[in-house]
Amino acid sequence: MKVAIVGGGVMGEAILGAALERGVFAPDDVTVAELIEHRRNQIQGEYRVQTTAGAADAMAGAHLVVLSVKPQDIRSVHGTVAHDALLLSIMAGVHVETITREFHHDRVVRVMPNTPVAAKAGMSVWTATAAVDHQQRELTRGLLGAIGREMYVDDEKKIDMATAVSGSGPGYVFLFIEAMIEGAVSIGLTRPQAEEIVLQTFYGAAVYAHESGRPAAELRAMVTSPAGTTAAGLLALERGAVRAHIVDCVRAAHQRALELGGAS
Repeated sequence: MKVAIVGGGVMGEAILGAALERGVFAPDDVTVAELIEHRRNQIQGEYRVQTTAGAADAMAGAHLVVLSVKPQDIRSVHGTVAHDALLLSIMAGVHVETITREFHHDRVVRVMPNTPVAAKAGMSVWTATAAVDHQQRELTRGLLGAIGREMYVDDEKKIDMATAVSGSGPGYVFLFIEAMIEGAVSIGLTRPQAEEIVLQTFYGAAVYAHESGRPAAELRAMVTSPAGTTAAGLLALERGAVRAHIVDCVRAAHQRALELGGAS
């Protein structure tokens, strides 16, 4: 299977590295199109794949074309996609209709991944056109599964919703982590101590929530003793309307995703 990855940035490299590591495809089958010379040299040296400055060279005859350029650069990608090839886009805010129009191609998968794919812990929400066959859908599942968890949705509108939740979500979490570290330092922990404690707390809470299968509200209640330390902390959060602000945060991000999508 010949694979073209157009764009050798963080996301493109994350997909490449994980796919090679998990055996989704082999180095000899991959060509990465990247304009920046030092990035081409770095990718070629580390992953032993072919590289080129021109997208058309990479896309020619490819069975899978991964578009990982910035959304505003879509019109700068020139090349022909084979009629039976799969065109997989991770460009935020660029709708399937726009992709099919720009590339005159109807076998399109649109994916909303997030930055933790770089640690193979990403969340990728995707949809596909009717022309994408069963084998190509399974290829998509295997590729996205190599970089974390994947979820298929049959309504493209939910991609914009996922953009506001999982796509932008790491930014919200990083802000909360940052704030907790500052709080820990303010009560006397050193910054290295605070960082280690807070990061492991977030990681452990997420793993536990995932593996327990219990609702977040139930888990929160389990660790909140009456008049205890957790109750005191949560009361301060509720007084600050943190819950309402988080809801507003997601809604604002979704609105912006809709605006950006309309502009594509």
